Amino acid sequence: MLIKDILGKRIIFFDGAMGTMLQKKGLRAGEIPEVYNMIHPEIITEIHEEYIGSGANVVTTNTFGANELKLKETGYSVEQVINNAVKIAKKAKGEKYVALDIGPIGQLMEPMGTLTFERAYEIFKRQVKAGAEAGCNLILIETISDIYEAKAAVLAVKENCDLPVFCTMTFGEDGRTLTGTDPLIMTMVLEGLGVDALGVNCSLGPKEMLPTVEHILEYSSIPVMIQPNAGLPRVENGNTVYDIEPSEFAYYIKVLAEKGAVVLGGCCGTTPEFIKEVKKELKGLAPKKVKYKGITGACSSSKTVILGNGVKVIGERINPTGKKKFKEALRENNIDYILTEAVNQKEAGADILDVNVGLPEIDEKKVMIETVKQIQSIINLPLQIDSTSGEVIEAAVRIYNGKPIINSINGKEQTMNEIFPIVKKYGTCVVGLTLDEKGIPAKAEDRVKIAERIIKKAESYGIPKENILIDCLVLTASAQQEEVMETIKAVRMVKEKFGVKTLLGVSNVSFGLPQREILNKTFLSMALAQGLDAPILNPMAEGIMDTIYAFRVLSNVDKDSQEFVKIYSNVEAKKEAVKVKADRDLKEIVINGMKDEAAIKTKEYLNTMSSMNVVNEYLIPALDIVGEKYEKGELFLPQLIQSAETVKKAFNVIKAKMTKEGSNNISKGKIILATVKGDIHDIGKNIVKILLENYGFEVVDLGKDVPIENVVETAKEQNIKLIGLSALMTTTVKSMEDTIKALKDNNIDCITFVGGAVLNQEYADMIGADYYAKDARKSVEIARKIFNE
Repeated sequence: MLIKDILGKRIIFFDGAMGTMLQKKGLRAGEIPEVYNMIHPEIITEIHEEYIGSGANVVTTNTFGANELKLKETGYSVEQVINNAVKIAKKAKGEKYVALDIGPIGQLMEPMGTLTFERAYEIFKRQVKAGAEAGCNLILIETISDIYEAKAAVLAVKENCDLPVFCTMTFGEDGRTLTGTDPLIMTMVLEGLGVDALGVNCSLGPKEMLPTVEHILEYSSIPVMIQPNAGLPRVENGNTVYDIEPSEFAYYIKVLAEKGAVVLGGCCGTTPEFIKEVKKELKGLAPKKVKYKGITGACSSSKTVILGNGVKVIGERINPTGKKKFKEALRENNIDYILTEAVNQKEAGADILDVNVGLPEIDEKKVMIETVKQIQSIINLPLQIDSTSGEVIEAAVRIYNGKPIINSINGKEQTMNEIFPIVKKYGTCVVGLTLDEKGIPAKAEDRVKIAERIIKKAESYGIPKENILIDCLVLTASAQQEEVMETIKAVRMVKEKFGVKTLLGVSNVSFGLPQREILNKTFLSMALAQGLDAPILNPMAEGIMDTIYAFRVLSNVDKDSQEFVKIYSNVEAKKEAVKVKADRDLKEIVINGMKDEAAIKTKEYLNTMSSMNVVNEYLIPALDIVGEKYEKGELFLPQLIQSAETVKKAFNVIKAKMTKEGSNNISKGKIILATVKGDIHDIGKNIVKILLENYGFEVVDLGKDVPIENVVETAKEQNIKLIGLSALMTTTVKSMEDTIKALKDNNIDCITFVGGAVLNQEYADMIGADYYAKDARKSVEIARKIFNE
């Protein structure tokens, strides 16, 4: 029986931690677990059989880090390691399914790092093909903290084999992943991509995981999987231990199962005893039936817009139609102009941005890909991909980080057959225009018939109607005055008959007439009253957002008029908020992450200001504002890093000027950063480095897997005052402790701070660190304190 046949019909039990078991059986700090498939297959067999004996239906292969980057220096290929791992698991005694385990690559993806979406896809593809050829039954993608990386991995599975794919991400106690993805975003993206089960693993114990799992269950229409840690880790007599027993673990797993989780297992710290207790606790429990939720929405990696939950504004300004300056920007590859339009619309109140770069004389596909990448690197609004080319649309939605809207299809068979497969494959929303081979019908009833045809055709492709948005098409009052009211009527009819969401390009109504703003606002009010969900408009046009904010009050969406009062209690502030900012100061440029503009503006400022004044009056205060927003959860790691990289552009200009003048000393202090001996992960360290450097500190980056003597010698030779140590694995925290001890034994006069996924304040105190940095922002606070800034 295939695992798909039992998924959702009975509870499926996965195994527990491979790493924890390997440590119990002799794996030393710094050893690569996956190599045990080659040198100690008997140990891996033993672990699988212990888990099968405890009641696991599924065993995961010892391949969590078996990608070409992590195996590069082992002497073994991805294919060798995965082939052996699958063979070992298949030969283990007992009835079971074998899941190929795929963990994160271990590098930051663009725009935070240098790993491209395409490169990530190729790395995962190689693992998937090796596992499928070796004969695994399903593929488990787990412990992913970046939804963009998860998307690359899922596509690698879906496009290179026909095996079921389960995908779990790792969330913090704030209910977000490292890069700011929440449970709803994860569910929308992964469900749209067609995974068979989704959920959460690692980071937290089952009790701490409860709120996140509840949110996933609230949104997910497919089976939900959970693999918590054995509680939270702590150090006891120099060893890492976890704080809950198997019985307590099993109790909370049952709570989660009763709420609706149907695929259960364990992560760090769990052993066969944990799985045995879970199996015993859940004996006789039938899985809760998974219900279809039907949410209409679009999202970026950190922001969701639900359509139907009050009127949402789609910004129309990133479109060359009728815009001379925009066309020039496209021809000259002036991406800054496009990014400025994006930021202006966001600040003016847009919820979603339409992106259209179609000009016959440019390479639309290339420009669209670059535009989408650049926009999503600086703002977190969802995007609507707008093109008449199916090739351009697919290229854009493929590299989009989230769930976009496609604009558009219509009632023509050829168009639907070209675009609907893309909608289905990537799980996007799509705009359906009520026109067909005969053009746009004059009467509302005929437009509704086309809408019905579009919805039925979508259903034949397996696309739910929740992902269909109908545009009843606005005609110009100057040329087709009688048909304006037919559009309004069609909106109401489509809403009532099909229950789908609607949108309209509002400004089309006023073409060719004077005082267009008056007509646009009036038409918008009329359409909103008939149920329009998402007008496409220019949010910076005078008075247009006034209509939106007023409608939200009058339609009982803006509860207690809170948003309205906040915006309109100060009329001057309201005017400033919607004013197009043609000339932003350097602080605003940094906050918005506009890198190229930062270099230009810095050069301008240096004509009248000293270098250090630019740094202290603009760059550092801007980073402080971004840091505060990060602390409050108003923006997330990608935006934090983007602002830091923007400061780097400004610093490069400043350094060039100072070098020319014979001075290049803007360092506020020198800091060592190192991932400790035995640990090959450096994502966290690299994030800290970016932020520290852009606050003006000089970083001596010793890299990863750094021998203790290297840290000691460098600190001694360069008289380093502050040292930051990173560790991601519980097995290497001891190495961190030994490094701190060595620094003290050698009488190095320095302060140490530590960080990493497995660390907390208690850990830091136990191993003798002076400070614990829970994130990159905290590292900056520590550095500023130590260097008396």
